[in-house]
Amino acid sequence: MKTKINLQNTIISVTGLGYVGLPIALAFGHKFPVVGFDINPDRIKLMQDGIDPSGEVTSEEFNGVNIEFSANPAFLRKANFHIVAVPTPIDAHTMPDLGPLLSATITIAKSLKPGDYVVFESTTYPACTEEECVPLLEEISGLSMGKDFKVGFSPERINPGDKEHTLSNVIKVVSGNDEEALEYISAVYGCIVEAGIYKASSIKVAEAAKIIENTQRDLNIALMNEISMICDRLNINTFEVLEAAGTKWNFLKFTPGLVGGHCIGVDPYYLTYKSKALGHDPKIILAGRYTNDQMPGYIAKKTVQKVVKQGKSPSESRVLVLGATFKEGVSDVRNSKVAELVQELKAYSLHVDVVDPLADKEALHEEYQIQVLEKPQGKYDAIVLAVAHKPFLEIDNKTLQSWANFPALLVDIKGLFRKRAEGFEYWSL
Repeated sequence: MKTKINLQNTIISVTGLGYVGLPIALAFGHKFPVVGFDINPDRIKLMQDGIDPSGEVTSEEFNGVNIEFSANPAFLRKANFHIVAVPTPIDAHTMPDLGPLLSATITIAKSLKPGDYVVFESTTYPACTEEECVPLLEEISGLSMGKDFKVGFSPERINPGDKEHTLSNVIKVVSGNDEEALEYISAVYGCIVEAGIYKASSIKVAEAAKIIENTQRDLNIALMNEISMICDRLNINTFEVLEAAGTKWNFLKFTPGLVGGHCIGVDPYYLTYKSKALGHDPKIILAGRYTNDQMPGYIAKKTVQKVVKQGKSPSESRVLVLGATFKEGVSDVRNSKVAELVQELKAYSLHVDVVDPLADKEALHEEYQIQVLEKPQGKYDAIVLAVAHKPFLEIDNKTLQSWANFPALLVDIKGLFRKRAEGFEYWSL
């Protein structure tokens, strides 16, 4: 019979309070004392005032939580269960950028005490925790994993903009460096995850499970993007084909589109990096990445070709792009493929206006030099529905027509307007 685990004296720290870390901190804040640490003092100030800088969490969700938000790393020493939820991006050469992860590891190592736990949630390649993070923890703290402190990996499954699949109702995968660590980490997360805990047999298994979740989605979307290119040559609508195919019980209902953000468009590169380091060339995964990465250029080329076919000069034509975030229902513009689409359109000398009621306008301007308008201005030779924000889905045909300089093109990336495109030349993936 297993001994009941005592969580009474558990104090949790969460390092990295973005779209992953903040919901975790708030959830634990209803059960335990929590230290919420982030290196950005401006973000900390907002959270101290009950504001989520990412716009994912409502102010009401800050109520009744026992959390001390701080940009002072010394506060981490108060905790004995440390969670790392910092970004794991790629660099300009699609190589893993472990800078934020290793920096967070060093910060925690300086506050590590005997008996502490460190759990990593940041997505990375299999073996990274044990090969990169644990040696840093041991070297800087002077402590030994297993003997003095425990380590685990529990991959995040936060889906920005998704109010249905939340932290509490999605099964949580956990792992630990030994059986004792696995049981304790499972017990801690079990306090906030109602859907249940899945105990992975090792840290590497948990790391691999997370990274293939997004790699699988990436490959399936890449297949749909390639199918859309074939359908275009056949002069048939991809979405009509997918609807027909979807009547079969085991057909997987993926759709073509732009693959951006900081998960699907990034995580596969962590897996391919490790794969190559082990001597295996991951041809299929990289082929999917190539297909998805070329989509902004493909859409821009099709747009300009159709504008020219209408007898218009690209340098004298105006394009309205609806949406700039990496997906619908969020403000986040990091790794937005729409930004790449805008840049590709401008490379053809088209004049491009961007409208997005949800986008982080400052971030979009700072990162991509794109100015977001409050509303369309004047008439456009092409209108591109790039992101399926709810306000855009409510636009009727009369409004679309009021923005058009006919003959005009409607580029419907998500295939949502094909039944209300009267008067337009229509094209979708």
